[in-house]
Amino acid sequence: MHAVAGEFGRFTGVADIYSRSGIGLRTGWGVTPALVVVDFQKGFTCAESGVGAPMIAEIASTNRLVRACIDASVPVMYTAVGFQPGECSAWLRKMPGLEVLTEGGRYCELDDELVRAADAPFWIKRAPSAFFGTPLLAHLTSLGIDTVIVAGCVTSGCIRATTIDAASHGYRVVVPLECVADRSEEVHVANLFDIDAKYGDVMPLAQVIAHLAGEQGP
Repeated sequence: MHAVAGEFGRFTGVADIYSRSGIGLRTGWGVTPALVVVDFQKGFTCAESGVGAPMIAEIASTNRLVRACIDASVPVMYTAVGFQPGECSAWLRKMPGLEVLTEGGRYCELDDELVRAADAPFWIKRAPSAFFGTPLLAHLTSLGIDTVIVAGCVTSGCIRATTIDAASHGYRVVVPLECVADRSEEVHVANLFDIDAKYGDVMPLAQVIAHLAGEQGP
């Protein structure tokens, strides 16, 4: 079982079980990666929204990643959660606090500090996964992408859902450790552990940037 800078030490027993079961191997990098920045929008990065929390460090790390992707000519795309007024769904019934994320409103805007790659697509979604109800899959297919780098928030919700769908569609998945955030550190680490075991490779940002720069192999 892979460990990232000691982050998963509390799960040693589970890691042993997974290892004996053949769970938690590395998928590695493909040839053509793309970066999907999931929901670093004001509703989730501003505490006053009621459903957000400060994510200053994670946004700064993601900006480093976006710049590395730009330098390496790796496509970048962005999503945000947004709903129409009065919209009803099972997700909103479960999490009515998300009603503040009104499409076209301030809380659906990307965080002001987030670096935007020129001409990068930006899609509004109404479900946790960045693949659900957006052109993401068609866009990745058109670009010939085989590896999806996932950054953003929140780790236990939209990041987890996006990594599961990316893996389900056959993509290799990379999650830079410093570029994802959640409201709870305990929940954040537990979900990263499970993502790393079952759906993608969680790795330090420095390692991801080094790969994009061609400084290390798969």
